Amino acid sequence: MARRPRPPVVSLTDAAAERVREVMADRSAGFLRVGVKNAGCAGMEYVMTYADAPSALDEVVSDKGVDIVIDAKAVLFLLGSVIDFETTDLSSKFVFRNPNQTDACGCGESVTIVPAAAES
Repeated sequence: MARRPRPPVVSLTDAAAERVREVMADRSAGFLRVGVKNAGCAGMEYVMTYADAPSALDEVVSDKGVDIVIDAKAVLFLLGSVIDFETTDLSSKFVFRNPNQTDACGCGESVTIVPAAAES
């Protein structure tokens, strides 16, 4: 029996892809690194940094002209996430829409994420 293709770990909206391309060009970086870390009052924070190349165990996703690397330990926490870029009168920021996120702290800096269940 053939396995069905796995959906990408993360995807970008058009607004997020455009902003990432702008920032990456300014920094001359090759990849956007996306992950999570233990922090904050809700337990975890999303992390976005730059990378020149993926590490050996990184998941690599290409979406809308952006190359994204994801640490293997973060894959189940981010599976199915959409990254958007929003601009309001007071701020401009990247926003994660993560189906695995179950809660967020009041200040919006940290989140509670439950790993995605493995399919059999």
